[in-house]
Amino acid sequence: MRILVTAPYNDQGRDILEKNFGKVIYKTWKDQGRSFNEEELINLLAETRADALITEHDHVTEKVIETFPDLQFIGVCRGTPSNVAVKTAEKHGIPVFHTPARNAQAVAEMFVANVINILRMTIPSWQWLTGENWEAGAHTSYLQFKGNELANKTIGMVGFGAVGQRIAEILKCFPCNIQFYDPFLDEYDPNYHKTTLEDIFETSDIVSIHLPVNSHTVGMINSNLISRMKPEAIFVNTARASVVDRDALLYAIQNDKIRGAVLDVFDHEPPDEKDYQLIHSPKVLATPHTAGATHEVEDHHVNILNAKLLSWLKEGKLVDNKVKS
Repeated sequence: MRILVTAPYNDQGRDILEKNFGKVIYKTWKDQGRSFNEEELINLLAETRADALITEHDHVTEKVIETFPDLQFIGVCRGTPSNVAVKTAEKHGIPVFHTPARNAQAVAEMFVANVINILRMTIPSWQWLTGENWEAGAHTSYLQFKGNELANKTIGMVGFGAVGQRIAEILKCFPCNIQFYDPFLDEYDPNYHKTTLEDIFETSDIVSIHLPVNSHTVGMINSNLISRMKPEAIFVNTARASVVDRDALLYAIQNDKIRGAVLDVFDHEPPDEKDYQLIHSPKVLATPHTAGATHEVEDHHVNILNAKLLSWLKEGKLVDNKVKS
């Protein structure tokens, strides 16, 4: 088998693939600074005579799969295979593997860091200090930038998958009270409280969004929910922007209905004018979709995907007549 790997994949991970599957052709998208588009990926698959593909951000469209219907598998180094025409792959019997939870630790750490920064007013106090506003004998900073502790706050998770649960594990140590809304989760740590969506927004000190994008979740976090938040509450979204009504969130921030927000995702990337209204607000701590961006995440996705592929191989699912000579 010949495997084209365009995702970042460490040496050890590629060695394991070669030992168990065959030839690895490594042409990561990072070398050109962007993902491979449809035509580039088709040309690359043809040029390398690949029997399988491991991708991260490349455009694995219906046309790509229809052009190579005999691929043994497609591995996607992402939490969801959103860049792959999964239904087309299924039509041709091509299994699609992905790497859920690869960035759970990274996002969890960013959540804790940025929520504490909001609570302790780290950025405005840094701006005050670098602006050389500290006068002799003055207690301005002590009075103006006195913040709050994260300990004993009630954290409400909307969606309680791998990321939400990793955050909850970390917050045990502060400690914090964890409640969540997730109609699909029946088994969970009894120390956490499962409740309604309305209750999350009404009673939480920090509301954190952890939803996938689908027909049920787009616009799910609407003005009715956001208007229920406490005036001192903080809104956090490190998941997907489209699940939140942007206008409702902007209204709440601009009219002092909530304390502030931690945002890592936006309706348009790069942002449009309204996104920038959120980003420039002094009540918002914004990052450019980097909550899951650590060097360690690449090692995590290698380990997760290789484990899945080895398990699949052990099950004897490899189709010999699909493999090109």
